[in-house]
Amino acid sequence: MAGGFRGLFGRVRETLFPSRRAPVQTTPQARQVRERKYGGNTRAMAAAYGVSARTVQRWVDGSRHPTGPHQGRLRTEAVEVQTTERGRARRARQLAQLGPRSGITAQVGRTHTFNIQGSDAVRARDIHLDLTGDQAAALADLALAQDEGEVREVIGQALADYFNGGSYRGFSPDDFEYDTDDVDLNS
Repeated sequence: MAGGFRGLFGRVRETLFPSRRAPVQTTPQARQVRERKYGGNTRAMAAAYGVSARTVQRWVDGSRHPTGPHQGRLRTEAVEVQTTERGRARRARQLAQLGPRSGITAQVGRTHTFNIQGSDAVRARDIHLDLTGDQAAALADLALAQDEGEVREVIGQALADYFNGGSYRGFSPDDFEYDTDDVDLNS
């Protein structure tokens, strides 16, 4: 994944679930992960991380902070525990009911398009999209996806819809290349 877990997936979650932002500091992250993912069991979390229970306890009380791969994993798990499957499903239903105007926008930077009206000239530009309720709902369903391809498909379809609604026709989601680090979502 190009931009790490905070990248595209983090931006999707933070936009669609604004009240569910993961804490930035490692102490509350460790506390939430231990409570919500490991049921409050310090030993289970320590075993999962390959460290001692005392190390996890130090992360939770703030006397030590995880480093290296443990820091990245903790950040990832802190984001994961913020939204439940039931909460994602409820949010997806709410967004789907919004119809063609979800209020969720995306700016896709440096989008490359090919074969516009027979020309194979490549032109990179920023595209501003208004996501439909169904597209925003699909992103909500994928809020914890591990496969960047699924999220790229939703954004690609929004790009195709954008261009197919103008003077061009026949675009599909695979006709566009972009860097997922250049996708910004707003609500």
